[in-house]
Amino acid sequence: MRVYIVILLQFMIWSGYTLIEWLSKHDQMIYKVMMFFVFFYLAFILGSKLTKSGPKSLFITTLSLVIYTSIHFTMARFIH
Repeated sequence: MRVYIVILLQFMIWSGYTLIEWLSKHDQMIYKVMMFFVFFYLAFILGSKLTKSGPKSLFITTLSLVIYTSIHFTMARFIH
């Protein structure tokens, strides 16, 4: 059950990242990359605190990012 909670919270983090990236569309790419790593680290720390396991948290964070990205690009394709 903890894994599902972590994935849902990380989806909220990735949604926040998407919103902030959209708001900063005129920023340079280096700042967007740094912002991505900050959000990835935040998601990883949240997962580590809740699962109490570093490797499991890294796997869950990467999995949630892949799922969120695939859903995001799929929906963007249908909307545009």
